[in-house]
Amino acid sequence: MYRRVLIIGANGLVGQKLTEIFSADRSFDLLIAARQSEAYNKAASFGYVQLDASHLASVKELVWNFSPEVIINAAAYTDVDGCEREKELSWKANVTAVENLVTASRLVGARVVHISTDYVFDGKAGPYDETATPNPLSYYGKEKLASENAVRASGENWAIVRTMVVYGVATKVKKNFAIWLAQELKKGNQVNIVCDQFGNTTLADDLARGIYELVRQNKRGLYHIAGSDILSRFEFARKLADEFGFDKSLIRPIRTAELNQLAVRPLQSGLITLKAQAELGITFLSSDESLKKFKKQFLESAWA
Repeated sequence: MYRRVLIIGANGLVGQKLTEIFSADRSFDLLIAARQSEAYNKAASFGYVQLDASHLASVKELVWNFSPEVIINAAAYTDVDGCEREKELSWKANVTAVENLVTASRLVGARVVHISTDYVFDGKAGPYDETATPNPLSYYGKEKLASENAVRASGENWAIVRTMVVYGVATKVKKNFAIWLAQELKKGNQVNIVCDQFGNTTLADDLARGIYELVRQNKRGLYHIAGSDILSRFEFARKLADEFGFDKSLIRPIRTAELNQLAVRPLQSGLITLKAQAELGITFLSSDESLKKFKKQFLESAWA
């Protein structure tokens, strides 16, 4: 028996990794959707639909016609400072779209699997497990908490995955922290990296693997899925330089306050992933393991 899975936001980094892993499993009948006119991932086997998830009628029509068992929401407006500037636009993408998916899921009894973030926490007492009380500092964090609450209010048939500092390589994705860093160091440019923000760095492939297992094993509830070790962004940058053989002296530590960013960042953050590891029966990659995979992806990509 095929299980129908619908992936929303399939052209993003995580969306493309999810598409790869689900399309490789023949027990799933996969349909993917994104705002663009075509799918960026050309290698996998799936159906594709152009969709604006903030438009309720379109979401309902798609879900009713395909009748998925699982809807995975990998779409989000993730520019944290942009959310402060464009509150209405970002709310539409991060909250309204999720509410629409929840509404549509009720038509066919589908489970919504929603990706959230450590930004629901204030970063004063991390790392956090799934029982920790959220207290977002930024508008982005508030939007993601509101979207979590929309999913929770849908009943019992849902799963929320919190993750953080996701990086990796995929077709036409916007530049993430690791890609930017590798490019700058390759050019011999000096970079300023914050030394007072702590958390898990997460390879998108590893996150997708965790979500795949969660769906495959019919899990429900809240799970933290992220890289296995917690370190500062500065330490991560030095590890990346080591892996690529770049000059570590180009990396200069600075404090977050020096950046004068619009949105407040959680500093002492991090996600405890013991529940996910125990219940899903998997271990997540360390930053060293992830960077080895990232290096291979990067060097084979147009970014290099």
